Amino acid sequence: MFGAWGNPDHADSMRIIHAALDAGITFVDTADVYSRGESEEIVGKALKGRRDEIVLATKVHGTMGAGPNQQGNSRRWILQEVEASLRRLGTDWIDLYQIHRPESDTDIDETLGALTDLVRQGKIRYLGSSTFPAHEIVEGQWTAERRTRERFVCEQPPYSLLVRGVERDVLPVCQAYGMGVIPWSPLAGGWLTGRYRKGQEPPASTRAARIPRRFDLSLPENQRKLEAADALAVLAEEAGLTLIHMALAFVLRHPAVSAAIIGPRTMEQLESQLGAVDVELDQALLDRIDELVSPGTNFNLADAGWTAPAVEDPSLRRRG
Repeated sequence: MFGAWGNPDHADSMRIIHAALDAGITFVDTADVYSRGESEEIVGKALKGRRDEIVLATKVHGTMGAGPNQQGNSRRWILQEVEASLRRLGTDWIDLYQIHRPESDTDIDETLGALTDLVRQGKIRYLGSSTFPAHEIVEGQWTAERRTRERFVCEQPPYSLLVRGVERDVLPVCQAYGMGVIPWSPLAGGWLTGRYRKGQEPPASTRAARIPRRFDLSLPENQRKLEAADALAVLAEEAGLTLIHMALAFVLRHPAVSAAIIGPRTMEQLESQLGAVDVELDQALLDRIDELVSPGTNFNLADAGWTAPAVEDPSLRRRG
């Protein structure tokens, strides 16, 4: 949320990062595509003099220019774009370099081969995936073993009280392969901040404007999300918790999860989220949550963050 996509004030964004580090946060995640590199630049400036304190993660895959070769998971683009990320971040190495989305047009062995070379060059330390379906996580592990490549050690999926689809297979697969899990959007893009309530106007949001399908309340799936978010807010109040703390604590409670990635745009948002790490949810409360949102449920398919080409492209599922 730093840069044009959220907070365009670089000095304020840096203050938020410094406050997070001072509060004990030791992991910072960004991506080249966030505000077209501006987020990486802000993070790089904020980490000057403090680089060794944290695990620094970024991602590659998203569109970074008008040309057809300025995106994707190919060897050519990865080797080119990692240099741009290193420059923007002002560092000699990236601790965790993640493939932001799967890509059917590029063989996973090509991707892992490029990443393996970067590990051997000392430019990245570990590799990860983000928003990969379970079968592609498995394929990545098998390819790494059979082709003697570095393997993905971490997956970054969408996971929250309202987006529980990864409980079906992604999280168990990650556990089976000993992978870390660092969920994105544990507050469901703001739906779990307590500001989405029945009978109230939804808050203004740059994210909602950018990805309306996840927020448009004229869609039945988002109406169901609103009803669930409202019921969860009532449950949190009954438990003496803020909905924010309950939502983050829920994600952290899953045995597959290593850390939840928060995305504050303001200092107030950061402060509202920090205490969640100390919140313990008892079994009775977790059971009531399951009654409101069934395990393995996504209300809106758009919240999964990625749609399989075979579903999105009619030509891939119909004979010509």
